[in-house]
Amino acid sequence: MIALYNGAPFIREAIESVFTQTLAPTEIIVVDDGSTDAGADIVRSLAATRNITLLSKLNGGQSSARNMAIHHTSCSHVAFLDQDDAWYPQHLEILAKAFAIGTIPRLGLVYGNLDTVDREGRWMGYSVLDDHAAPHPKRRMTDCLAIDMMILPSASLVAREAILCVGGFDERLSGYEDDDLFMRMFRAGYRSAYVNRPVTRWRLYAGSSSSTDRMKDSRLIYFKKLLALYPDENLLHLHWARDTFGARFFNNVKNEFLFGWEHGDTHAMARAHSDLGVILPELGYPFTARVRRAWPLINTLKKAGFQRPAMYVLKRALVRS
Repeated sequence: MIALYNGAPFIREAIESVFTQTLAPTEIIVVDDGSTDAGADIVRSLAATRNITLLSKLNGGQSSARNMAIHHTSCSHVAFLDQDDAWYPQHLEILAKAFAIGTIPRLGLVYGNLDTVDREGRWMGYSVLDDHAAPHPKRRMTDCLAIDMMILPSASLVAREAILCVGGFDERLSGYEDDDLFMRMFRAGYRSAYVNRPVTRWRLYAGSSSSTDRMKDSRLIYFKKLLALYPDENLLHLHWARDTFGARFFNNVKNEFLFGWEHGDTHAMARAHSDLGVILPELGYPFTARVRRAWPLINTLKKAGFQRPAMYVLKRALVRS
């Protein structure tokens, strides 16, 4: 299924990649999430001669669009495709094989590696998951919490039963919704399998969903959700925020601030400063000590109108943390 929102430049390529599959899909569902461009018209033109179901709804985000498709289909397994990505011809055949073999009990998710391209489809990297520290497949809670999971829906095949069992995608999230879903599946006892072979072309470019303020809003929602779901258990010496996911979110925001500083993006720096104000109180890591000590001075300078000096102090503290 494909969630469509103003994806006119890419949607034809995405759909064409579905029709090249060596294992043909049973059903193709595109959910138009309130697009204002010609994307839905492109889908209608393709649906005139091909078996495509186009559903339409008011804009509510990718999570709500995916949930709509999941509830509409009766297929036992769901393969997601972001509107600006494309599948390789053996995508479904490769991912379906682990389900067909049946050697993994309660298998809920099979996912693969991927290559990256830019907005124009020019190559950026091959088998890029090999370059990330995330372990595959996920066998422990820390594998799901400590760093970004790096399970892309566009490179995944998921048991519909498992998605429905955990309540589907959290519609408050427009970023991290996939990590949230797969984490809840893990906690419900569903297993995953990883195929270390590229099955998808992942398109990365400025303005993609992973770089928007909406995604950053979603990250804070997810962070607060994890705080509520996994409180400290002192008797068991478990401190989930401090020892696992806190560092993950701190480092993400830190990198965004430093990138903003390097490129003179005052909005990105201000946003990172605001997000750190939410994340820092939950951390006890030594590497945050410099930021914690500098925090009162940063806020004092900012309130007095000295934005640049405040951001300079924060930059110095983050570089040394």
